[in-house]
Amino acid sequence: MPTDTPSAAAPSGSRSLEHPPREDIRLADVLHALADPMRLRIVRTLAAEGELNCADIELPVSKSTCTHHFRVLREHGVIQQLYRGTAKMNRLRTADLEELFPGLIDGVLRAADLQARRLEAE
Repeated sequence: MPTDTPSAAAPSGSRSLEHPPREDIRLADVLHALADPMRLRIVRTLAAEGELNCADIELPVSKSTCTHHFRVLREHGVIQQLYRGTAKMNRLRTADLEELFPGLIDGVLRAADLQARRLEAE
């Protein structure tokens, strides 16, 4: 079965970031990560666009706050981050999350989209 779980060993000389293994991802941690509006915005953008550089996701907060939000998502198992040259790329750990919590991410994304449409209609 495919996995989004990052490889434990990075090539020599490359920068790598710590990610929880699939078996260590907990529902409460994922829900905590998704509860923040800025982090949910990041997840919605990655779900729609695929893999993106941090700078490609515009957030109305400072750079250090953006870094914090990406770190929370990574440390809680929602996204995978990897370096490509000097760019830090981000993608959802869709396969891992679907395996652990079937339908969770799709349901959260549908609910967020519905809420956004309601707010736009007001």
